[in-house]
Amino acid sequence: MRWTVPNMLTVLRLLAAPGVAIMFLFFARPWADWFALVLFVVAAVTDWFDGYLAREWQQETRFGAMLDPIADKAMVVIALLVITGFSGMNPWILLPATVILFREVFVSGLREFLGNTAGLLKVTKLAKWKTTAQMVAIAVLFGSGVFEHEVVERTEGMDQAMVDAILTGSVPDEVGLLTLMQGEAVTFAAGVLLLWIAALLTAMTGWDYFVKAKPYLADRPS
Repeated sequence: MRWTVPNMLTVLRLLAAPGVAIMFLFFARPWADWFALVLFVVAAVTDWFDGYLAREWQQETRFGAMLDPIADKAMVVIALLVITGFSGMNPWILLPATVILFREVFVSGLREFLGNTAGLLKVTKLAKWKTTAQMVAIAVLFGSGVFEHEVVERTEGMDQAMVDAILTGSVPDEVGLLTLMQGEAVTFAAGVLLLWIAALLTAMTGWDYFVKAKPYLADRPS
């Protein structure tokens, strides 16, 4: 194993995956949302850089090829668990998240079963698009959490009548409540839409891998 720069970026991305969840153990919201968002985005950016640098510097290694998809899956799975939990098991998030998690487990098991022939399940362009869609969706949903808990902080000490008065314009919006609530609504809707798109792409790639693997799953006559 060679400790090249691309490999080190991949390892850092793998370590960042549990770090997203740890943010919510050590920090209160919305700070936890902010830190998780920044950590996730920075880690996601390294996903592009490590592959680019490995190709440009001719530093592609077996270790990097093995660890890169593991780091991607760890980031997505852990982040989805965090988002699903803090969304209150919202079905609009839970259902696409379930599709994504099922596919990742299914394809990982398929690769393990195929053993030496697992090389036929090479990463396709569609698989790269689904990973990008997953990461963008997750980042947007983390952003929605930031808006949501900024609203909670700004309305602390207010009763519902005061909040309603601000939203209707009867009372000046000195805390920027309307902007924050609009930001929350837009980012949540965009995040959910992107997550469903990611789930669709994820299901398509899972089916593609299954079709490619079918000839190797058939029982041979004794």
